[in-house]
Amino acid sequence: MSPRPSIGTPRHDDRRRSYPALGARSERTGTWWGDAWVEALEELALDSARLARGRAYAEAGQVDAITVTPGRISAYVHGSRPRPYRTELRLRTLPDQVWEDFLDTAAQEPAHIAALLDKDLPHALADEAALLPASGDLIPDCSCPDDGYPCKHAAALCYQTARLLDEDPFVLLLMRGRGEQEVLAALTRRNAARMAVERAAPLPQLPTVQARVAVQPRTLPPLPRPFPTPPRPGHPPAFPEVHGGPDPLSLDLLATEAAIRAHTLLATGEDPIAPLTAWQDAVRLAAAHPGSGLTSATRALYTSLTRATDRTPTDLARAVAAWRQGGIEALDVLESPWDPPAGPFDRARPALSAAGFPGFRPSRNRLSTPTTQLRYGRDGLWYGYESDPGREDWWPRGTPDADPVGALTARLGD
Repeated sequence: MSPRPSIGTPRHDDRRRSYPALGARSERTGTWWGDAWVEALEELALDSARLARGRAYAEAGQVDAITVTPGRISAYVHGSRPRPYRTELRLRTLPDQVWEDFLDTAAQEPAHIAALLDKDLPHALADEAALLPASGDLIPDCSCPDDGYPCKHAAALCYQTARLLDEDPFVLLLMRGRGEQEVLAALTRRNAARMAVERAAPLPQLPTVQARVAVQPRTLPPLPRPFPTPPRPGHPPAFPEVHGGPDPLSLDLLATEAAIRAHTLLATGEDPIAPLTAWQDAVRLAAAHPGSGLTSATRALYTSLTRATDRTPTDLARAVAAWRQGGIEALDVLESPWDPPAGPFDRARPALSAAGFPGFRPSRNRLSTPTTQLRYGRDGLWYGYESDPGREDWWPRGTPDADPVGALTARLGD
C-alpha cells in the first residue's frame, strides 16, 4: 500500500489549513466520499479531455501546497509554462441550522463519533447535512487563459483534493464551514450533556422477592400441554434476490430441508438425517429434486454437491437413480458388492430360467447378462440394472422385489 500523504497542522487557526504538496502518485486510496467528490467534478465538466489532462497533472504531482478555508480550496498548479497558475474551487458553506442538525445527529450515535475520530465519514452523517457537493455546487476559477469549465488546472486541484478527503473527512467539513477542533468540541459538549441527562434519570424500580420466600418449598403448576404436531412441514418464506447476498434458491433448499427434518424429529423423536454420511446425504438431497439438466438451479445443486463430496456428476446421477429406486438400501446395493449366503440367491437362476430368462451368470451378489443385471441386497430384495452391450456401465432400473423374476419384469416394463 502506498504511504499516506503527510497532512500538515493548521498554520493560522482551525478554519484555515494548508497541506503540503502530495507529490506524484499513480492512483488514490479511494473512499466513498472521495469518489463522490470526483463524481461531482466530472458531472460539471464540459470537456472530458481537460479532465484527463487534469488527472495527469495531479498524478504527476504538479499541484503545490493546498490551502482549505470555509467555502474555498486554493493552490498553485504547474502547467506547460514556467510560472504556475493560481487555481481555486469554491463551495457553498452550510447554514448554522444545518450544522446544528448535523452535530445533534452525530452526538446521538456513539458509533458516529468513533467513526469521525477514526477519520471515517458515515453515510448517514453525510446525508444529514448534504456535505458532499451535488451537481453544480463546485465553482472552479483559475488565472490561466484557458476558458474550459473546468480548466485542466482546476481539474488537477480537484483530483488532488480527493486524495486529501480520502485521508481526512474533516477537510470536507472545513470546506463546508467548520474546522475539526470546532466540530469535535461541539460533539464533546453534546455528548457530555446527554450523559448527564442519562445519569440524572431515576433507575427503574425492579420487583423484589424476600429471600425466605424465594427458598420456601412450593408446588409448581403443571406445564401446559405441548402443541399438537402439525400434519406436514411448513413452507419457508420466499427469499428475495439481493445483489451480493446469498443465493435465494440455496436458501429455499436449506429452509425446506430444515423444516422437513424438524417435523420428522418432532413427530417421531428420530432425526432422519443423523445416521447418514456426507455422501449419502448429498445423494438424498439431489434425489429430492428433478434430474440434472432440467433447470439451472438443479445443475447448480449437482455442481455444489459433487464439489463438496469429491465425486463426479456421473457418480451422483447414478447414485440418485439408485436412491430413487429404493433409498439407502438401494444405494448400498449400488456401491457395496458382497457374498450372500446360500439359499435365495442360489434358487434365483433356476427360477429365472423357468420363467424364460436363461443365461444369467453369477458373480458375488449379482446375476448378469450382457445388458441386464440383478443384484441381491442385504435386505433380501432383488434390484434390477441395465447397461448398453459391452460397456459394463450399469444403471439402476425398475422396482426392488423379493422375487428375482418380479424385479426383472419390473425392470423390463419400466
